Amino acid sequence: MVHQYQLNGYSIVLDTCSGSIHCVDDVAYDVIAMYESHTAEEITAAMLGKYGGREDVNQAEIRECIADVAALKEAGQLFTPDTFAPLAADFKNKSNVIKALCLHVAHTCNLNCSYCFASQGEYQGERALMSFEVGKQAIDFLIAHSGSRRNLEVDFFGGEPLMNWEVVKQIVAYAREQEKIHNKNFRFTLTTNGILIDDEVIEFSNREMDNVVLSLDGRKEVHDHLRKDCAGAGSYDRIVPKFQKFAAARGDKSYYIRGTYTHNNTDFTNDIFHMADLGFTELSMEPVVCAPEDPYALTEADLPVLYEQYEILAKEMLKRKREGRPFTFYHYMLDLTNGPCVYKRISGCGSGTEYMAVTPWGELFPCHQFVGDEAYSLGNIWDGVKNEAVQEEFRSCNAYAREECRDCWAKLYCSGGCAANAYHASGSIQGVYEYGCELFRKRMECAIMLKIAESEEGL
Repeated sequence: MVHQYQLNGYSIVLDTCSGSIHCVDDVAYDVIAMYESHTAEEITAAMLGKYGGREDVNQAEIRECIADVAALKEAGQLFTPDTFAPLAADFKNKSNVIKALCLHVAHTCNLNCSYCFASQGEYQGERALMSFEVGKQAIDFLIAHSGSRRNLEVDFFGGEPLMNWEVVKQIVAYAREQEKIHNKNFRFTLTTNGILIDDEVIEFSNREMDNVVLSLDGRKEVHDHLRKDCAGAGSYDRIVPKFQKFAAARGDKSYYIRGTYTHNNTDFTNDIFHMADLGFTELSMEPVVCAPEDPYALTEADLPVLYEQYEILAKEMLKRKREGRPFTFYHYMLDLTNGPCVYKRISGCGSGTEYMAVTPWGELFPCHQFVGDEAYSLGNIWDGVKNEAVQEEFRSCNAYAREECRDCWAKLYCSGGCAANAYHASGSIQGVYEYGCELFRKRMECAIMLKIAESEEGL
């Protein structure tokens, strides 16, 4: 499958199945668009009709361009047939290995964010803190089901995990002890709203956490509008200095400032640039996912504005990189030469199979966005997965599982998309969150353009 688009002065041709990306001139762009459905004579006549007034375009040049396109097709870099579809189901069916857990160490929170999918940390249930005994069993469960895989991942999540900080530290210490015994290597991630960050949290996290996700929605007025404490006060002034100190102390370790944009701030690039101007260099901004009737839900009318925002973002990132003050945007991170592997591009995130969420009581769910939905309870960390029917449903999720995905040029970049978003939008994990698909495709177009521009300019 071939996808063509023009952005920021570049004419870009993407061959989906080979991963080849071509930046071409306008004549080649039009030749490629006609190549599969027209003869060489028809293409030549059309190009002469459109570009005949240009000195650099003549019949010989057009014929040479057609020959170049034919050579690319022969080399498997254009119009490459899709050979991945038959493999999609087999990849996940071959393994029962679990490689990552999201530990909900706190089903409670010290903020009261209006758009929170976790219902202010309670996940439609009771407030609770995970005990060390449950956390210890979760580590044992992960090791027992990890097979020969050495690298394992554990995310500390909530609610607000710093409200159960002592248990977080105990779980990390226990996992470190088990590394030596079982020849495993744990990578830890902490997600926090920042209210309880202090020097001890920073020191421990910079020693033990491979990644830290810090929640900030951007400009003070935007952040404070929705991210309030239980008394109704905004949190921006309390967390920004802490985040700045935290990020400065991270050294070469990963972190992300992660925001959520809503209908209230469709000009979200101003929030990203604000965060960059605060000194943060690793940034992420996600579109809100909520009920359509919510006042902050994104609307169909927002789409053109959001498309423009993603283009503005890519151009500003390029500008700042030229100026020597770059920043990273999570959704524009692409490795066009070394990954991800075909397995990952087809099978997706692995929720419900390779990755699961654990509640404070030890109950297993496919991921954090399903926690509290009893229909998607998989089992528990003592008895393992018991709801095999639900797990099989997740095992069938891949880039080819949905009719809507099969003809989408971006399927090998999104791997079929987020099952939770599909479920909340359509009522089924086999459904499609079309709004999210539209935004994802736009982000990919911008990300690819950015990589081309950086390559051409040697940045």
